[in-house]
Amino acid sequence: MADEKSDRKKYAKPLPRLDEESRPWWEALQRHELYIQKCRDCGDLRYYPRALCTNCLSARTEWVRCSGRGTVYTFTATMQNQAPGFRESLPYVMAYVQLAEGLKVLTNLVECKPDEVKIGMPVEAVFEDATPEVTLLKFRPAR
Repeated sequence: MADEKSDRKKYAKPLPRLDEESRPWWEALQRHELYIQKCRDCGDLRYYPRALCTNCLSARTEWVRCSGRGTVYTFTATMQNQAPGFRESLPYVMAYVQLAEGLKVLTNLVECKPDEVKIGMPVEAVFEDATPEVTLLKFRPAR
């Protein structure tokens, strides 16, 4: 318990709540792998994890590995934010990345300055180990 509290102090931003619907997502990120849900009935892909298919309402789900590659669909650069944990990261870029598999994910872009980001820019997944239990998905310019 003491370790968890000290980890939370080190990582100052809010952490996600892991639940049964999203647990496989977070477990894959801990392994530095990207998986998304696929409906076994209609084949629809979905992000974020949900119990039912958003297309046909089937509960039959499988997890499929993604390439971790995509392009910037849209983005915004934040230059001011006085909230603890965020002010230390200024400036930062939030973006929707369209994965090569077709889905869009909301994420941070890292390892680039805000004025270097362009819509359509190729990006690749990187993984931030925020705590021993939580790894976050982020993207950087493709190498």
